[in-house]
Amino acid sequence: MTSEAEELRQLHAASTTESEDTLKHKDVLPDEIPAELPQDKGIQHEIDLVPGTKYCVTRQWSLPRDQVKAIDDFFGSRRQAGQVRESKSPHSAPTFCVKKLQGGWRIVHAYNKLNDATIPVQTPIPRKDVVIDSMAKSTSYSALDLGDGFYQILVRESDIALMAVSTPSGMLWEWLVMPLGLKNAPATFNRCLTHLLRSVRDFVPSYFDDVFVHSRAVNRKTDVDVHKEHLRKLLGLMRKHKLYANLKKCIFGASEIPILGCLVGKNGVRPDPEKVRVISEWPTLSNVKELRQLLGLATYLCKYVENYADKIRPLSQLLKKEAEWKWTAECQQAFDAVKQGLTEAPILAVADQDRPFHVVCDASDFAIGCALMQHDNEGRDRVVYYQSRQLKPAERNYPVHDKGLLAMKYALAKFRVYLLGSGPFVVYTDHASLRTAVKSPHISQRMARWLSFFAEYDFRVEYKPGRLNVVADALLGRPDYAVKIAVTNRIDVESVSAPSSSLIDDVKAAYASDADAKQLLSYASAPSDEARRKLAPHLRARAHRYRVHEGLLLSSAVDDDVIRIVVPNDYDLRMRIMYEYHDAPTAGYPGREKTYVLLTRDFYWNHQYKWVRKYVRACEVCQRVKPAAFSQAPLQSLPTPSKCW
Repeated sequence: MTSEAEELRQLHAASTTESEDTLKHKDVLPDEIPAELPQDKGIQHEIDLVPGTKYCVTRQWSLPRDQVKAIDDFFGSRRQAGQVRESKSPHSAPTFCVKKLQGGWRIVHAYNKLNDATIPVQTPIPRKDVVIDSMAKSTSYSALDLGDGFYQILVRESDIALMAVSTPSGMLWEWLVMPLGLKNAPATFNRCLTHLLRSVRDFVPSYFDDVFVHSRAVNRKTDVDVHKEHLRKLLGLMRKHKLYANLKKCIFGASEIPILGCLVGKNGVRPDPEKVRVISEWPTLSNVKELRQLLGLATYLCKYVENYADKIRPLSQLLKKEAEWKWTAECQQAFDAVKQGLTEAPILAVADQDRPFHVVCDASDFAIGCALMQHDNEGRDRVVYYQSRQLKPAERNYPVHDKGLLAMKYALAKFRVYLLGSGPFVVYTDHASLRTAVKSPHISQRMARWLSFFAEYDFRVEYKPGRLNVVADALLGRPDYAVKIAVTNRIDVESVSAPSSSLIDDVKAAYASDADAKQLLSYASAPSDEARRKLAPHLRARAHRYRVHEGLLLSSAVDDDVIRIVVPNDYDLRMRIMYEYHDAPTAGYPGREKTYVLLTRDFYWNHQYKWVRKYVRACEVCQRVKPAAFSQAPLQSLPTPSKCW
């Protein structure tokens, strides 16, 4: 984890040197941002007060001498730049200092009363997932941090007096540019930056003062050439509109950049190593306050953790109002599981809207979970998002069937923006009954309410057992499947070898003349999603039931773990097998049901019960020797009565 954090810190040093040598845009990447009155960028900061608002005045409080000097020096430089002027306004807000991480003081104003009287502006804030999703398929990245961005926006003339500020030395200043601390200042800055960068929005997303550039190879140009062209366009716009970036915080031409608490690169998205390190080194919790702090940070990274909701269930129980704080072994296990889940978090894929998605979902007694997945360029199945939540008390009483449907509904709702209107997609579940649940004529009232929701999506449900549905099973951490895997993967040679060796050899030889058997043998020998898609449609839904052992194609049923030899479509071979299980001296002419049980213990083919029924019905010995189950008199007419009886 330490090496990953060091790798992130080295990105800045390596990329800054490259930018100085190749881009040569020192005017927009200065060592010190020039203090000057900015030009009108078409958007000014406006303050609309609630009707009836009177003067907004807060008394200035005293500050230490070093802070007073820092404030006076700050306003002295801003006055020379023309960004502030002396004021006679009836409004006043105090000034104070906040320590910067890099050292020095940040000058801030306590606009509490003014902010309370300001009508909020409903400007949409960029969503983190939208910013990251816009970078799909990109391979070269840059990140720029705009400096003094607020001071690059003018204030509406009629609102200048409202922003008057006092200092500990007795001065009253009013801002001509947008200062820090105003209620709608972030919204104004975001709206201005969106307006100025609209022409390059396709490859330059932004989040307030963080600007990102992403590129990929197009039109026979390498990703590096395209990226340099994109950077030149961005820096040209910054020069035109007098925007400046902090060169020490910029990253240029990297394969991975930090974005809002995560690292995004050509391989996908992974959590910020520094945040993961903080959680991995978190000491054992001793009270509810510390637990809330941990879960607050961990929940921010929950998209990287399989079955996060089920893992933290013992911890979340401690947050209930009536719960008594008691740190048990189960709580410690959940605490360690969260740490391990984040430490071993996979690299998630960036959602590509040009490729089909598929969903896996599962439900347990206490939680539901799902994952949005997609195949990459190399055909690998990649996770895009993990989502999970704990079941509500009423939901825990649902039958297993309804819990599975609830998990499916939860998945479609969480991934709605990716699945709705994206074309047909597949939902994988380990509940076989869900394949026909949506089309069943016998539905509960709860299911009837969900049908209209399911009808919005174009999807089909495919069954994948827990031992094959690895992602969904990991979502809910069901260790019982590990036992089943060990049992089902161990071939009981004595059981499947009960028939004669010559019969087994004939079965192997007959595979060559059966097209379906050849496809299944090829798939089961090297199973993959690509090989699965090449199967015939009628074989694809049940392909997960087959495997190969010493040249034999084996099959397992849905409701048990018994492994059977698949018999190819050969009439003579099937009749010979039934002869050995019915007519042979060791068989003893069993009845229809017993013959079927004995036969299906070792062999499988389609419509097996019908074959057994016809064979036993046509057996001469059975018809002659075995008594009928019951006697039934022939139909006959009754005599017509001639008088009353």
